[in-house]
Amino acid sequence: MSLENVTAALTEPPGPAGPAGDAGGERGARLRLRAFADNRLAVAGLVVVVLLTLFSFVGPLLYHTDQIHTRLTMETLHPGPGHPLGTDNVGYDQLGRLMAGGQTTLEVAFGAAAFAIIVGVLWGATAGYLGGIADGLMMRIVDALLAIPALLLLLFLATVFRPSVVMLIIVVGLTAWLVPARLVRGEALSLRNREYVLAARTMGVRTPTIIYRHIVTNSIGTIIVNATFQVADAILVVAALSFLGLGVSPPATNWGAMLSDGLNYTFSGYWWLTYPPGLAIVVTVVAFNLIGDGLRDAFGLSLWLW
Repeated sequence: MSLENVTAALTEPPGPAGPAGDAGGERGARLRLRAFADNRLAVAGLVVVVLLTLFSFVGPLLYHTDQIHTRLTMETLHPGPGHPLGTDNVGYDQLGRLMAGGQTTLEVAFGAAAFAIIVGVLWGATAGYLGGIADGLMMRIVDALLAIPALLLLLFLATVFRPSVVMLIIVVGLTAWLVPARLVRGEALSLRNREYVLAARTMGVRTPTIIYRHIVTNSIGTIIVNATFQVADAILVVAALSFLGLGVSPPATNWGAMLSDGLNYTFSGYWWLTYPPGLAIVVTVVAFNLIGDGLRDAFGLSLWLW
């Protein structure tokens, strides 16, 4: 056996990715999948997310509306033939508007969650693995940022940068990466003293390789679960910013901006301006939380059985 094979065998982490081979990984995946499938609420949440995603991105291809030019002669029309959910205060078809708003909302939510997870995982894994002064300094930065009220920081960033989809992703992500950083750092502190990590360090494996292969890979359950909650939180944050008038500029919109505009007509009886976007926000956030709960139970069960 070559020296390279010996090194690989000693530094391979145990469990689904370890010496047990592909069979162990497949067994763990089957356990997680079965546990998730047995959770009816989590499956229902997944179905809702898929349907809402199709509604937002595929719907406009089937239901064509003009979401650019205003039609003041058709403002606040009641739901009826040609406009199933009526029109808004400037004549936009409300159903088409709901689809367009869903695109922006989901794009920002998924993008901000991905940004937060990538930055948070790298920061937390590096801090936890290095330990000592580096860990103390990096986590004090996280603590300092957490001490600042998130809404205050969001309002400051949203007023400094011109609102757009990309800017909203960055702004929301800059305040969201702190939580995954703390979670992954906790995982890294427990993993850094495992035998396979010590063996890799003794063999001279580079620090970035150890962090990626042994720390991040073995924290994947925590990362995936937190990612679903990050999406739900991002939807609420985008809705809050848009409600305060700091969302994307017209003619673009999102569900929070639609809800904000519709509240001006609450006492006029135009229910279709507030209920659809409000329900869309609530249903989507609840669905992602149900998925997160299901994934948390699935990963926890598979690890316990392993």
